[in-house]
Amino acid sequence: MPSLVLQVFVRGDEAPARLGFTVTKKVGNAVVRNRTRRRLREAARLLLRDRRTTGVDLVLIGRDTTRAKPFTQLTGDLRRALEKLGVLTRDETRDGR
Repeated sequence: MPSLVLQVFVRGDEAPARLGFTVTKKVGNAVVRNRTRRRLREAARLLLRDRRTTGVDLVLIGRDTTRAKPFTQLTGDLRRALEKLGVLTRDETRDGR
């Protein structure tokens, strides 16, 4: 089961990608929600840091499974979602760029 939901809005410009993170109260109290948001932020940072991603707005929505999933699986889920929506190509993820 995926540990996050990714929404993409294509702006059509050359400005850097903008990221937003949200976790609802259904996930837990403020401490749990903030930890979940931090995990999403770090996964996105690791995947997008060396790539020139432009012209999109990305919203990552944390789910209850986000906090319990091992971090490598979380980054894998995010990578697959970014590939599926065309933000990353498979070549970029294999090269480590």
